[in-house]
Amino acid sequence: MTRRQLGRLAAAGGAALLPGARVDAQNRYEGALDGAADKVDMSAFDPVVYTRKLYESAPLRLTFQAQNRKQAEAWQKRLRVRISALLGGFPARPGALRPQTLEAREFPSYRREKFVFESRPGVSVLGYLLTPRASRPPHAAMICLPGHGRGVEDIVGIDEHGHDRTDKSGYQHDFAIQVVEHGMAAVAIEQMAFGCRRDPITRRKGLEATACQPAAGAALLLGQTMLGWRAYDVMRTLDWIATRPDLDAARTGCMGISGGGTVTTFAAALDTRIRAAMVSGYLNTFRDSVMSLSHCIDNYVPGILDWAEMYDVAGLIAPRPLFVESGIKDDIFPIAASKASFARVEKVYQVFDAAALTQQEVFNDVHSFYGVQGLPFLARHLRA
Repeated sequence: MTRRQLGRLAAAGGAALLPGARVDAQNRYEGALDGAADKVDMSAFDPVVYTRKLYESAPLRLTFQAQNRKQAEAWQKRLRVRISALLGGFPARPGALRPQTLEAREFPSYRREKFVFESRPGVSVLGYLLTPRASRPPHAAMICLPGHGRGVEDIVGIDEHGHDRTDKSGYQHDFAIQVVEHGMAAVAIEQMAFGCRRDPITRRKGLEATACQPAAGAALLLGQTMLGWRAYDVMRTLDWIATRPDLDAARTGCMGISGGGTVTTFAAALDTRIRAAMVSGYLNTFRDSVMSLSHCIDNYVPGILDWAEMYDVAGLIAPRPLFVESGIKDDIFPIAASKASFARVEKVYQVFDAAALTQQEVFNDVHSFYGVQGLPFLARHLRA
């Protein structure tokens, strides 16, 4: 055997290059505990098993237990204060919006305006306003929040080359355009760390790369959260909508898919100006999804399980209209936990005597936006 063959043999792990040899996947080396399964408790080395055991004793001090509307309203008031604090709090006084329109374009069935405003001093938000031609202003409006990916352009019909598209591709299916097709205005905003709201290092990695890791990590170091920053952007978008005579601030909702569903849940829970909400591909339990599967750092709220589960946060939206959709094949937010979580949300609505104002659609697909029943639900409740 030559030196070159020996080198190749070593680089390949050996057996694969020997004549007649083959790699046995069942005998592949997996780590220091190979062959020790009968000598140790393998589950004791599994951190997910450990965290789930800790979950069993999580206090959930403010989980929903109210028996009547008065108790439920008092519970909401207490939990809102607690969730706001866990997110890192919000500015006591909002600054000037300093809105600016960058571009306006006409399409056959809607008008699209590109705008910016200032959420906090030194923090700008970019958005697209899509208004339907078929209805008269002031329009009912939905704040539309994209999930992880290219950002807001991926929900308003702009492809990866900056060109218009008509096929509604991707897992988000240009749902802001679908909002307009259902007679409502869409106020689609770029979430922090997506799209144009990224640092230069992340931008060089491509359009799909998000800047959640450095920014959300920095937020935690500062005692704040990315989720809190994004929720505040939604609150400031509500302020911006109130300045627009072509939009009806009293008929404004919020919706999003995946990470956009996360922010929708928390923003609608905390700001009652949001009159209706649609959460796509998110409602689940912290235990079965965010705590047990690999998620982006922007999903985590330190200490939240001391006080509440995800269904408790969603319960703060009651009795305002809430639509939830969940994919049977969604391997990020397991369907069984999504159904169980929604059942807990329904109990809150029942105490408010508002069971008809919440609904879940379960559809046979993967992690994606669906909208078949959800968009008509929103249009109906916002009287679009």
